[in-house]
Amino acid sequence: MTNTLLPTSIVGSLPKPAWLAQPEVLWSPWELSGDALVEGKQDALRAAVHEQRRRGLDIISDGEQTRQHFVTTFIEHLDGVDFSRRETVRIRDRYDASVPTVVGAVSRRQPVFVDDAVFLREQTDQPIKWALPGPMTMIDTLADRHYASREKLAWEFATILNQEARELEAAGVDVIQFDEPAFNVFFDEMKDWGIAALERAAEGLRAETVVHICYGYGIKANNDWKATLGDEWRQYEESFPLLQRSTIDVVSLESHHSHVPLELIELVRGKKVMLGAIDVASDEIESPEDVADTLRRALAFVDADKLIPSTNCGMAPLPRGVAHDKLSALVAGADIVRSELAGSDAPR
Repeated sequence: MTNTLLPTSIVGSLPKPAWLAQPEVLWSPWELSGDALVEGKQDALRAAVHEQRRRGLDIISDGEQTRQHFVTTFIEHLDGVDFSRRETVRIRDRYDASVPTVVGAVSRRQPVFVDDAVFLREQTDQPIKWALPGPMTMIDTLADRHYASREKLAWEFATILNQEARELEAAGVDVIQFDEPAFNVFFDEMKDWGIAALERAAEGLRAETVVHICYGYGIKANNDWKATLGDEWRQYEESFPLLQRSTIDVVSLESHHSHVPLELIELVRGKKVMLGAIDVASDEIESPEDVADTLRRALAFVDADKLIPSTNCGMAPLPRGVAHDKLSALVAGADIVRSELAGSDAPR
């Protein structure tokens, strides 16, 4: 990604400006349409890049400013999915949602995010990262009335994602992230074919690859689910040993203010770790020392040259100013630990 020690990055979304979408509402409808929407999305992306650079982040992303939903915005550009035919399904065994239906063979007629990625590349000479939904999380956000097999549909999506990822790489994207929160729920499928489908999505890429596995946005359904998980959240124990042996370069996880035992990071020893050091389920802004403490404790289980300080998840539902100040806290906390490591023998 970069030669900087402890390079900072966000996982995914940032809040959109009020003129583009309703503030603090996840997956809010657009306030603009037509050419004004196209221009507004680019203005919002440009502003997101400006804030990340102004706050000192090392790896820059689009903040998902040009998409409403981290999964369905990709799916709506594919053939074989009918958005007018909707069904209610259980998302990650957590909450019900109205979703589109797979009615035929899925395919990608043209690139989905490449034009936006080109625009992002034009905004900065720093490394840039782009997030895509993972195959398992995609199938969990649909009603399937064609394949009648979650595995078959996941493999189709993995092929489509690989096509998109290769074109994003050609457009200048340095880091490609696949979001797989479903890995924290469907353990048997994850082991049987989920990891393999993820590797298919990343096959042949020269860009650095990331899999992001979290406990979800800071919304009530996710927070209620977390409250049932007890004093220790050990879901990563299921996926990390498999990911350690996978072709994926970086494992991204939720940590700060969670009940994830940090020693689980040891299970991916040798991989880079994108560690969530910012809580996205609270408006409280972390102090730099809060962030630094989370990073220090993680360094017992991951070498410093493989640690990437980040956010727990996306920040779309947060107040915009809060999210931006959390970016500053992330960078300041990483700076503290960098200074401490400068005089140590830690791997660099």
